[in-house]
Amino acid sequence: MIIDCHTHLQCPERGDIRTGHADMCEQLDGCFVMAGLSNDRDTANQGLADYVASNPKAYGFANINPVEDAVGAKGVKNLTLDRKLCGAVLYCGENQFHPAHSQAMRFYEAAQQLGLIIYFHNCPPYSPDAILDYAQPWLIDEVARTFPDLKIIISRMGMPFFWQTQSLLAKHDNVYADLSIQPQRIWQNYNVVVSAYEAGVMDKMLFGSGFPFAEPDACIETLLGFNRMLTNTNLPQVPREKLRSIVERDTLTLFGLK
Repeated sequence: MIIDCHTHLQCPERGDIRTGHADMCEQLDGCFVMAGLSNDRDTANQGLADYVASNPKAYGFANINPVEDAVGAKGVKNLTLDRKLCGAVLYCGENQFHPAHSQAMRFYEAAQQLGLIIYFHNCPPYSPDAILDYAQPWLIDEVARTFPDLKIIISRMGMPFFWQTQSLLAKHDNVYADLSIQPQRIWQNYNVVVSAYEAGVMDKMLFGSGFPFAEPDACIETLLGFNRMLTNTNLPQVPREKLRSIVERDTLTLFGLK
């Protein structure tokens, strides 16, 4: 089973890519789809809901800003489950709110009650107005402590704050991270994966491509080909079965989606 846990329907250079996304999704067993960063969140979320309704392999995450949107259980349900979306994606850095803002904490309480998955998309590219302080994964520690039954995913291993994310994965049972492999960044990928293996958190990492910024097949090839690149070197390697476990993790069962 291969689930791509990080995909989008929009791309700044290519615009709306629903057809391409649907074609990509056909090659997989499922994919998580994030509503894009937008000032018009309702339109973005409804567009995502329409797409999810047309693609049985897609699992949608509504773009929610807890500082501005309804955070009670009824309002959150209207934004997510009533639209057949399984979770919410938060852009804390770009939307300039602390992950543990009082309104956000009310939102997490409702999300935990509703069984939603919360996806923190605090990774590049950043606009000049983004607040990098709010993108730091260690700020999610308070959220994970307060809501131990809330399923949390940190995007791209919290890039560029990888080691903060690694600590959270080791600390909290309810925190996971997607490893969105970027095929052109071999050395970065290598260091993140080896460090995660040495820290014993490989079982908390999910496969992601970041589509359309990368294609799933290229990401899988890069991840599984790490050890071939290290032939005739003294660099540490990661057992292939550990690498395969990321790609083949049954994420749908893990998060109660099937």
